[in-house]
Parts: sequence; structure tokens; C-alpha cells
Amino acid sequence: MIQIENLHKSFGIPGTSSERKVLEGLSLTVRRGEKIAITGPSGSGKTTLLNLMAALDQPDSGRIQFNNVDIGTLGERALDDFRRRTIGLIFQLHHLLPQCTLIENVLVPILATARKVSKDQLSRAEEIISRIGLWEVRNQKPAELSGGECQRAAVARALINNPDVLLADEPTGALDLNNARNLTTLLTAINRDFGLTIVLVTHSAELAGKMDRSLSLNNGRLES
Repeated sequence: MIQIENLHKSFGIPGTSSERKVLEGLSLTVRRGEKIAITGPSGSGKTTLLNLMAALDQPDSGRIQFNNVDIGTLGERALDDFRRRTIGLIFQLHHLLPQCTLIENVLVPILATARKVSKDQLSRAEEIISRIGLWEVRNQKPAELSGGECQRAAVARALINNPDVLLADEPTGALDLNNARNLTTLLTAINRDFGLTIVLVTHSAELAGKMDRSLSLNNGRLES
């Protein structure tokens, strides 16, 4: 489903002391329905890799293909459509809109491209919210929710457009141990029930151990 070939990414001015090489010839193949953890020390380029996969940044060289489509060849409008239809994103912080209810936050990705929410889209939001155990608090605002509930709401928001792949950057990093374990259980259930491909960055050995594969990013490349 995802084919990454010989990816290079640096920051700073090339050829000067400010240049910092982050990814150096990185390659990765992800099968449909697979769940993969990317581990490694801070500053090793894990978030950079996710940003490149989500087309939020561009590599210096190399190729990223989703379903045999090279995303580096897409124009801005096609990239926007790719991100909306293909990628669900979860971050360490939930980034919910404080003025909106939980269900309104889940629907935000739809409202970004449509004037109103259809009945089918509302039904999907309600189904997702119910399946991840947030139905009773669907009309509450983020300030009225726990940290774990907010992060689960962020997961629901990432699923609303029925993406092909879920990219998660330290999804349990801001949670206590109990909520981190609950979110780990939720992510594995989503992979099983929705058949969703998951690639996540984590420092949690427990979360990484629940994935099909755990790869370590060191010296710009992935190691088993």
C-alpha cells in the first residue's frame, strides 16, 4: 500500500555547518492493514518521516507512493484531496477546538471542504463516537472531558473521512499510564475492526509491542 524509496531530508543550508541530515536513504514498505511502530531517539527524524508521508512536507529526494501513486508528482489541489481522502492524522496533543462540542470537533474535517454535513456523514460520526465509547459525552466541550476522552475524540476525528491509513505521532505521549493503555487498545481495535493501516511514532515500548512490526530510526534509516 505504501512504498517509500531512498528518502533523503535535511534541514538548514546545504553544504554549510547549519545543514543537518535527518533521513538518509530511508526505505519502507507498508502492507494494507498492517500496523507499524517507528521508534528511535528524540531528534532522529520520526516526526519528519510522518510529515513526509502525510505530504505536509517534501523530501529532498526519493519517492513516496500510496497505492502506486507518487505523491511527489501531485499538484497542490491534488495533494489536498490526497490528504483529505487517504490520511488520518493524530498528534500527541489533541488540538480539539475548545468552542465546539465533541461531535462538532469530529465533524471539523468535513466542514473544511463542505458547507454542511450530510445525514450519512452525521450518521458515520455518531457510529464512530459510539464505537470508541464516547457517546455519553458527545455534546460536551473539550474542557469538560478528560485527557483520555479528548485523545479518543481526536482519533474519531481522524477516522471521519474514512482514510486508508492512520498516521499517529506519539498518540499516548501526553496521557497517563491507564489512558495510554486504553488508547493502545483502541488503536489495535480500529486496525482489526476497520482494517485500517496504522503507522505510528512512539517512545512507548508497550504500544510498539502491540504493533505488527516495530522499526527503529537511527542514522537516517530504519532498522528492524
